[in-house]
Amino acid sequence: MNNKILELGNNELTKDQILNYLHHDQSITISTTAAEAILKCRKFLNDKINGSDDLFYGINTGFGFLQNVRINKDQLETLQKNLLQSHACGLGEEVPAQVVKLMLLLKIKSLSYGYSGISMEVVQRLMDMHNNNVLPVIYTQGSLGASGDLSPLSHLCLPLIGEGEVVINGQKIAAKDALKKLNWPTLNLQSKEGLALINGTQFMSAYGLHSIVACERLLNWAALISSISFDAFDGNIDCFNEHIHALRPHRGQVNVALQMRSFLKKSEISSKKKTQVQDPYSFRCIPQVLGAVSDTFEFVSNTFFTEVNSVTDNPNIFPNDDLILSGGNFHGQPLAMALDFLAIAMSEVGSISERRTFQLLSGQRGLPLFLINNPGLNSGLMIPQYTAASLASENKQLSTPASVDTISSSNNQEDHVSMGANAATKCLRVIKNVENILAIELLTAAQAIEYKRPLKSSPTIEKIIESFRKEVTFNQTDRVLHNDMVKAAKFINQPLEKYL
Repeated sequence: MNNKILELGNNELTKDQILNYLHHDQSITISTTAAEAILKCRKFLNDKINGSDDLFYGINTGFGFLQNVRINKDQLETLQKNLLQSHACGLGEEVPAQVVKLMLLLKIKSLSYGYSGISMEVVQRLMDMHNNNVLPVIYTQGSLGASGDLSPLSHLCLPLIGEGEVVINGQKIAAKDALKKLNWPTLNLQSKEGLALINGTQFMSAYGLHSIVACERLLNWAALISSISFDAFDGNIDCFNEHIHALRPHRGQVNVALQMRSFLKKSEISSKKKTQVQDPYSFRCIPQVLGAVSDTFEFVSNTFFTEVNSVTDNPNIFPNDDLILSGGNFHGQPLAMALDFLAIAMSEVGSISERRTFQLLSGQRGLPLFLINNPGLNSGLMIPQYTAASLASENKQLSTPASVDTISSSNNQEDHVSMGANAATKCLRVIKNVENILAIELLTAAQAIEYKRPLKSSPTIEKIIESFRKEVTFNQTDRVLHNDMVKAAKFINQPLEKYL
């Protein structure tokens, strides 16, 4: 796999390619086959417009409710420029640079199939922007996730016509000034090009892919951290026995139980005889809960990799079949529902994690109250649990589905929308909260395991704790715990494999 260049074309983008792209500063290019398909489609569209007086949506008509307004041939370029300018209506926070860059990649990928009527000149400029880190300023609010991500994609493409702002080397400047600096001419968009650029699901898709990558990392950490908590709480390992899970063989549940057995293998604490018959659900039902989340993650991941390998603008142009067809591939419902499902699932990861943190602080199983010497004089880890509870509660609020909502737009022509953009941004916020909740559990579990000495946990867990202790020391007396929590979050922001 080339770590410097990612070629886009008709071949499907895989999860490994996306991970490789996110971990390396790759440039992108398109295949010869893709370039030929783009040129062929553009020629077909030019010939069709010049040789026919038929109405084609968004090509020689207005947009949305204005679909029946004919646009004169000498105004087609103005129509596309006006489209970008009028639809750039974003507000809110600026989209992070890594998401903007991924949006550029995904937009180029969708255009590379040759069904959009785009010109090679525009595709090349998008690649130049990506490869030179000329990143448009885009805003998180404004998309209904139905006619594509109209507003954010308009901001993404404004610099093509010398409008909007870009960030270069961390500095925000006007796009027109950036073009002069780079000696790039302003582009004149041809028929259909503006519509091809702003119809699509690349805002939702880029956010979704970042969420998926983060979730995959956090699910591995969730199983490992819950194993540390399990040993620190003197859990009865029978609940992970394969015979139990063979009776209810959900794939995720079986796999998580296997993970737990592996993480706890050869633990002196786990092998010690237990006085309790069974443990609270937050310990005993880890495979059932994390397993359900894992199965949800697989569904969401499959949905998104179907999407990023799709054509999502409108209308679609089929040169080989002499067809220009209007449809609704820009509608974000598949993504909106998947993102809502992922937010709900990851919220549960945080919810059950916070409950284990609570139990470890409760003075049971030979552990001191709040995991501190001389409790009373010291509050120990009492308040990090408050923070975890606050984040878990916020996640429950954020997990209200966006996809069940709709508000009519464009004078009722666009009368059902997905709200997938809202689902995308809040899902990523849920995931960040979960990362912090798990970091607090790790901080708590690592503190608790020290009270089990001289017994040792498993070799795997001891190795993780040894690495963690290089960043966060054992808490002897009260100190500012904000710093410890930040360090713990930074620790699990790395792949688990780094420490094993």
